[in-house]
Amino acid sequence: MPLSKICKSLKDKVFERCLKGRPFSAFSILMIRVRKNRYFGLVVSFCLLFLGCWNPFAPKLINSLESSDLILAPQESPQEVLQNFRVAYTFRDSLLYSDLLDTAFLFVYFDPNEGTSGRFVSWERETDLRTTGRLFRHFQIVELVWKTTFYEWKDQEKGEISKGFDLTLISEENEYRLSGRVIFSFRKCADAKWRITRWKDESDI
Repeated sequence: MPLSKICKSLKDKVFERCLKGRPFSAFSILMIRVRKNRYFGLVVSFCLLFLGCWNPFAPKLINSLESSDLILAPQESPQEVLQNFRVAYTFRDSLLYSDLLDTAFLFVYFDPNEGTSGRFVSWERETDLRTTGRLFRHFQIVELVWKTTFYEWKDQEKGEISKGFDLTLISEENEYRLSGRVIFSFRKCADAKWRITRWKDESDI
């Protein structure tokens, strides 16, 4: 998900480390998280200060996922939220990404540089949106691949998925490749769409 110990905010610390090519602990996506050439970006993620990142070439909503894995789903399940998560990253679409996060969204990760032995740190939706907007603007290629599903459950109102991921970030100056594991918590909202309420980065804990 390093340069200066304390910045104006956690989001600035994360992005600053990224731009300087130094290790950073948060990506923080899906969401940035970096540790000596390894980071979880996806931390990732973002209310929305950077609507200018909207991509006019982003795919249109359709009701079927059969022809491609890069088309929008109606977010009728947690799995469809992760489908749209990957689309938002691939097309660097901040507007789409913002619709994936619940108003009570929280990103949580373990920072080994905090305190004497490290501790869990979190940030809220607004910070995640700003951080991810910067990420999308800085990197020309953002490639996210979901890997193994470690566990998954869902009832009518809530759900949770633990998955592995591979993330590639390429800019004019740098290229980063990382792998990790995350836990997403979801809830079904009043508009019948599912959204992410909590994103916990378990990479390298």
